[in-house]
Amino acid sequence: MLVVEADVAEMTMWETSRWLVESGCALALAWGKECEAWREAIEDASLEAVNYEDVPDEQLLITTAHEDEDLSEAFWFARHRAVHPAHELRETLILHIADQPRREELEAEYRDA
Repeated sequence: MLVVEADVAEMTMWETSRWLVESGCALALAWGKECEAWREAIEDASLEAVNYEDVPDEQLLITTAHEDEDLSEAFWFARHRAVHPAHELRETLILHIADQPRREELEAEYRDA
């Protein structure tokens, strides 16, 4: 779950997207500033990782952008509706990109979703 509340340089967006792919991310949900651009960058990084060939199911990375939703709605989707056809989703990473940390607040909002 990518929560973007700060402006990010395009190169940082690309490097972060590649890191998510290399880390084995199976489902990336983007919310906040430029979330559609983030969704596209993560999707492109996923395709880049397989040299723009067909992506095997076990490497499939599903991406969504939640630009017209409140954060609580995006968290609810992540907890209750997000599925992957080839992986059981057991862990959720909240990657918060912001000028000020809000870890406890975001974790509480995610738990309450």
